[in-house]
Amino acid sequence: MWALRRVPKPLRDTSIRTGASFSASARLQTSNTFIEKNAIFSGSSQLVSDTCPSLLRFYCSTHASSNFFVWRCGLSSQAGAESSGEEDDLEDGFSELETAGNSENKRDHFSKDETEDGLDSDQEFSVDVEETASNELELFGAETDVSDKKSSGRRTTSGLFKALVSAPGLSIHKVLDKWLEEGKNLSRAEISSATLNLRKRRMYGRALQLSEWLEMKQQLEFNEKDYASRLDLIAKIRGLQKAEDYIQTIPKSFRGEIIYRTLLANCVVSNNLKKAEEVFNKMKDLEFPSTAFACNQLLLLYKRLDKKKIADVLLLMEKENVKPTLFTYRILIDTKGLCNDIYGMDQIVETMKAEGIEPDVQIQSVLAKHYASAGQMEKAEEVLKAMEGDNIKENRWVYRFLLPLYAGLGKADEVERIWKICDSKPRFEEYLAGIEAWGKLGKIEKSEEIFERLLKTSKKLPARYYTHLLKVYSNHKMLEKGKDLVKRMAGNGCQIGPFTWDALVKLHVEAGDVEKADSILQKACQQNEIKPMFTTFMVVMEQYARKGDIHNAEKMLHRMRQAGYVARVSQFQTLVRAYINAKAPAYGIRERMKADNIFPNKSLAALLPQVDAFRRTSVSDLLD
Repeated sequence: MWALRRVPKPLRDTSIRTGASFSASARLQTSNTFIEKNAIFSGSSQLVSDTCPSLLRFYCSTHASSNFFVWRCGLSSQAGAESSGEEDDLEDGFSELETAGNSENKRDHFSKDETEDGLDSDQEFSVDVEETASNELELFGAETDVSDKKSSGRRTTSGLFKALVSAPGLSIHKVLDKWLEEGKNLSRAEISSATLNLRKRRMYGRALQLSEWLEMKQQLEFNEKDYASRLDLIAKIRGLQKAEDYIQTIPKSFRGEIIYRTLLANCVVSNNLKKAEEVFNKMKDLEFPSTAFACNQLLLLYKRLDKKKIADVLLLMEKENVKPTLFTYRILIDTKGLCNDIYGMDQIVETMKAEGIEPDVQIQSVLAKHYASAGQMEKAEEVLKAMEGDNIKENRWVYRFLLPLYAGLGKADEVERIWKICDSKPRFEEYLAGIEAWGKLGKIEKSEEIFERLLKTSKKLPARYYTHLLKVYSNHKMLEKGKDLVKRMAGNGCQIGPFTWDALVKLHVEAGDVEKADSILQKACQQNEIKPMFTTFMVVMEQYARKGDIHNAEKMLHRMRQAGYVARVSQFQTLVRAYINAKAPAYGIRERMKADNIFPNKSLAALLPQVDAFRRTSVSDLLD
């Protein structure tokens, strides 16, 4: 649960300082309103206003532990620089919306696509697919609705896009020069269509080369959105620092809000909390108006890394009259579900409906997943039936959500019913959903059958499609089949990347061979162009921690730093468990956490005394 905290120093109003909360002045200005709205969950004697439903009112709570808060404040003088305290092991648990009812998937993992051709790689943002899609649509001002989603698969791709896809990775400029010489269509509409299709397929390298060529050849008069698109591609391929450097080359007249929101979004994708807060404050310094998009970025990041600060963002939105969007509600609903606060989750849904916003399919899938995780199977089924609508055959685009969700409920008959409808001619998403669904139900043969059909749909499938079956093998500890599939991937020319490494590592861990899993991970780290996912490191580290293998647990922590992952509570929580299982003191562990600006959540705070070298016990007092 969350509560707003008062801070000892007044900071600039409506800003978010790195590692700090909102200003005391902002709190004081709205204190009466907040006390009324915050009291609904507090159980205190404070009066509650029943006037209008407020998102902040239904989200916030004052159940934070005062003792725990004092401990954290003693560790650091930075106001508000604290991790979420009541969520226990969910500190890094942002939801993968496409995976239903599997708590093992509730971890944060990120992999940056730096390949020349994303179509041949299994790399993609492992931040939730739906969240990423929503971000990109909102980032560049794209409008979308249900009809767009339904018809998106039937849109005609541009000739320029087809030419760029068929060209070798390093020959993009030659293809474009030839295109220009032949006098082919190079209108803004054609360029936009090609860029959009490259982005959809995560072929960011080609999209960036196209943007650079257009500017170099002066074939397009760049506007702010064109510069923002270039910035986004640079951040995805070359990193945040290069993206920041690029901003200085953009003409000042085009350095508007969309430029900085693009940088902010990429900070969030990178889980770089410090940089994201710096960029947000920079936007305030430049006096850009607060937008739902910018606030949603912080909500998304705080959901993963510091849930305590979510209430601060909601307070800012209410104070500056920033209306929540559907994406805002989706983040908050998922966060409540992750914390097993089903009542709070339902209250947010009611608030959303009171504002005239109906849950979309993504929100419904989140609700169904969390109801199932909480054991409320009837409510989960009700949501799934609502997703189907009056005529399931006319609502085909929801199949990819329904298949794994019904499987998560153990409803084999429902999975069979949905699959039969799309069985004659499945779409790509339905193939993948079918593989996952039958795998969850233990019907491995059916997953394999669907995969073989999928292979026949294309001469060369991206490696990420193979990983869906590889995950099925991993979940069922089918080591030999997993190895054979990886060999098949290599034989078919697939580029092995983070998703495949992750599945392989987990496959060997499930089989009890942590040393082999470690070896695979080490080899993956040596491929400097691409880094393994955060969860890939963590799954190995957790195995060492269970064994009490302090040396290797520390080694995994060091490797994560080398790979560029910032320190997180979950890392230290796993490390402390390694010391506990080894029955050894962890000298200086609190100082290490302080140096990394890490503040323990409730469960880590409970573990720390067990590894304190100077802990006093009744036995030690007796012996002394």
